[in-house]
Amino acid sequence: MRKPRTGHSGAERKRRKLILVAAAGSIALGGAAAVVPSAFAEDEPATTLLDDALLDGTAELMPVDDDLLGLVDVGEVSELAESLTYADDADVLKVSGPDAGYVKVHFERLLLNTGDFVTVSSPDGAESYRYEESLIDQWATSITGDTAIVELHRESEGGSSALGVLIDKAAYGFTTEEVDGLAQERADNARPEESVCEGDEKRPSVCYRSTHPDVVDRAEPVARLLIDGTVLCTAFRVGEGNRLLTNHHCFTETQEAQGTEVWFGYDCAVCGADIANAPVKVNGAEVLATSKSLDYTLFTVDDFARIEDFGYLELSDRAARSGEEIYIPQHPAGRPTEIAIESSVDGGNCVVKHEQYDGYVADSDISYYCDTEFGSSGSPVLSRDTHEVIALHHFGGCPNSGVNARLIEKEIGHLI
Repeated sequence: MRKPRTGHSGAERKRRKLILVAAAGSIALGGAAAVVPSAFAEDEPATTLLDDALLDGTAELMPVDDDLLGLVDVGEVSELAESLTYADDADVLKVSGPDAGYVKVHFERLLLNTGDFVTVSSPDGAESYRYEESLIDQWATSITGDTAIVELHRESEGGSSALGVLIDKAAYGFTTEEVDGLAQERADNARPEESVCEGDEKRPSVCYRSTHPDVVDRAEPVARLLIDGTVLCTAFRVGEGNRLLTNHHCFTETQEAQGTEVWFGYDCAVCGADIANAPVKVNGAEVLATSKSLDYTLFTVDDFARIEDFGYLELSDRAARSGEEIYIPQHPAGRPTEIAIESSVDGGNCVVKHEQYDGYVADSDISYYCDTEFGSSGSPVLSRDTHEVIALHHFGGCPNSGVNARLIEKEIGHLI
């Protein structure tokens, strides 16, 4: 188990400090960390001095139990061999998985004449996405429910079998009941290292609308991620521009970002009712910077105008304080937005337990007993006083922990 800074012997403290001595203070609160500019020239995510030190062996990662990371598949991918080509008589294809929570088709190839397009829709047409440009090896946006309707819209009949859409696989989401079962199984198997620390005290964000309206407002920029059709994480808008932040262990490369759906506005409509608002779904576009050691990935989305009105959060440039009241808006197990603000472990309110705690590297994190689950990775930990992000949640373990936002801001503040 990772240990807080307090309570260590002098020898152990010395060993932990030696781990990072070659990083020249790049993770110290008063030190400087830099982004490597050449990474942008080659369209690769930026790296940091600390990450470079890890690679060349002059620094090392702390031992971390992968079970604490909270990544669980919530769907399965099946191979398909379906097509709608210009040489076919049919223009409509149904892709269905009995009782699936969602269906997400994958285009092996999409080649169209100018003016033609393909739609992927729900059977009732309430959810529909249009594709006009040629695509290779790309996921379509998911359709909620067990059936997706793929339709080829073309101006003229007949043509080449080389034109049209080829579908080589589809991801079928597990039902809500199955995902809830995975969450319970994970908690049971992980005890006493579970992320729900003493009874699940998270509540849907709408339940705090009358009592904590300022907290609910800060949950608006928090988004649900569906990665590669089957994996869940959380992200949030940071700064006024097209910038979002999640964990490095969620994804690290632009190709992975482009295979990730980003859902905004996915909230419960009424407190106590299992009815969710329809989310606004966009896709990831480009990874701008990523760090294994501080477990962050900064990225953009492809249709920023659609999600701009959800607002944004700001990274704090100060150190977190032990005892400081906090809250965490998140998408645990992919559910509509929930907020962890109460903690019976802490006597009522979630607070910072340790202002320095081991993450991937020594003393990079803060710790807390706010409840989280798989799918919460990448959530913002916010101060109740300032509503600034003071940590980027990434580990369970009770206490759970997040990377100190001040360290992240020092590395990528100029990119936000």
